[in-house]
Amino acid sequence: MKSEAQEALKDLEPSQGFFVGIDSDGCAFDTMEIKHKECFCPNTILYWKLQTISKYAREAWEFVNLYSKSRGVNRFIALVEVIRLLKNRKEVRARKIELPDMTSLTEWIKAETKLGNPALQAVALEKNDPILDLALLWSKAVNNAIADMVHDMPPYPGLRESVIKLQDHADIMVVSSTPLQALESEWNENDLARYTRFIAGQEHGSKKEHIALAAKGKYDDHNILMVGDAPGDMEAAKKNGVLFFPIIPGEEEKSWDLFLTEGIDRFLKGKYAGAYEKKLIARFDKSLPDKPPW
Repeated sequence: MKSEAQEALKDLEPSQGFFVGIDSDGCAFDTMEIKHKECFCPNTILYWKLQTISKYAREAWEFVNLYSKSRGVNRFIALVEVIRLLKNRKEVRARKIELPDMTSLTEWIKAETKLGNPALQAVALEKNDPILDLALLWSKAVNNAIADMVHDMPPYPGLRESVIKLQDHADIMVVSSTPLQALESEWNENDLARYTRFIAGQEHGSKKEHIALAAKGKYDDHNILMVGDAPGDMEAAKKNGVLFFPIIPGEEEKSWDLFLTEGIDRFLKGKYAGAYEKKLIARFDKSLPDKPPW
């Protein structure tokens, strides 16, 4: 059953012949490092009582969320994966500490697509499960830390110029797993929200759902493009049968310059799909490992 937020996506009608979805954290804005290193990781160590293995917890959190093919994954999925990696790491097992059983959170993740605080709060009230309760407290603490820490963050060079170039040709939408309040703050703070038709966050479902509800069937598939910095962005595009332009981690400015000077024109002229897209995706795929170095 679609939520009211998802119905708003479904009700969007095209105003242009093209659609461009743009991820926010780490793609439009250089916010991934500060959010994960200064907000997510400290609260993960605090709330999940990982103080005695803080070094390994930090390595696992940064690998999952910044430096691997799971980069950009939803925070609750990331949390479960971090705990799994820690349980399997020999240095952690040697400390003989008891790590939490994440079964209830894992089951919720499998059953829910709107992986945000509102949906978690509803099930936590229903289940009265300590892990779900703690996950909600942790997530709220992360949001508070982000609100305090992350501000005055300009977009990557090339982002503003790209959306201005696209505005007369494409409906632009923010497609993100970040909470909506943070997205609206960042895009309005930088006077970029006015170039978008819609800002979709984790409350609107998965990125795959964002594209499916807002664009699929309303535009030709080759007229729909997702711009993102994580494999999850590419997966959301490919599962909908639409195009993907990668913003390569560590090469963000170069990627936006390529999009501005070459990618947009190819997309609007119908010359993006095929060999050109495959070449960019191959380079993107090589930029992130799938196995941790330890």
